[in-house]
Amino acid sequence: MSSLDKKEPPAGEGSTAALACPVRPRVSKSRLMRELLAGPFMAWIIIFTVVPLALMFSRGFTDKAGSFTLDNVMAITNPIYFKALVLALELSVVATVVCLLLAYPLALILRGMKHGSAGAIVFIFVLPMWMNSLLRTIAWQSLLEKEGVINGLLGVLGLPGIGIINTPAAVVLGMVYNYLPFMVLPLYNALAKIDDDIIDASHDLGANFWATLRHVLIPQSVAGIVSGITMVFVPSLTTFVVSDILGGGKVALIGNLIEQQFTVSYDWNTGAGLSIVLMVFVLASMAVMNAFDKSDMASRKVA
Repeated sequence: MSSLDKKEPPAGEGSTAALACPVRPRVSKSRLMRELLAGPFMAWIIIFTVVPLALMFSRGFTDKAGSFTLDNVMAITNPIYFKALVLALELSVVATVVCLLLAYPLALILRGMKHGSAGAIVFIFVLPMWMNSLLRTIAWQSLLEKEGVINGLLGVLGLPGIGIINTPAAVVLGMVYNYLPFMVLPLYNALAKIDDDIIDASHDLGANFWATLRHVLIPQSVAGIVSGITMVFVPSLTTFVVSDILGGGKVALIGNLIEQQFTVSYDWNTGAGLSIVLMVFVLASMAVMNAFDKSDMASRKVA
């Protein structure tokens, strides 16, 4: 058979086949690299999330003898625990609303500033978070106590002192101080993404500041509002450090009673059952916020 009788591969076929060979090892290597990089994260999730949740559920639905029971979960119907849960919900809602009312104007001010100046103010605002939250809460205790710094200054000025320490007001103040940055940052991020042309168009159509705020800024920043509410409400609902220090043991939230079950009464089963109830409330609030965010995004797409 002559060389002319041999069929030559179509143009580009040989090169394509040659290039196809080394692609498979590269794909497998990249996949292996992703799995290796994800390994530590998966190990962390399993050890510090899955295992504790499994232990909590196993303790929460069993008694000390290891038999299945719902008594630990139903302990929330006890007037003491139920009152603590309701109080925690009330203070969490108040703290979240106060944070939103304080953070939104601040986020609007930061949005109107130059990028460098806004970044510097955000840095100063977040700087206290570098300190341990326990130390910051103890600092507020020294400020608010009857012989504290604030009452001392008021006495020098001839003004009556304040007595909010060991009250729900002090607990709300501690929540707002500790979690306000978690509301400011997502709001500022959402407002900074709004195009200036949209706001200018609103003004050109005759809308004043309040109309622009209602019809442009707030609808465009719903994602930041939802994120901020979630990031403030959840830790406020589950906290026990703030209420323990600023409440002085007189403001018992559900987090405090759960902590006492583990550290004082050593009744891990009841503590786990109450933790499950609290987790249900947390997941329900997050589901509501997520559904609200999705419905808002859907309405904006339709519009």
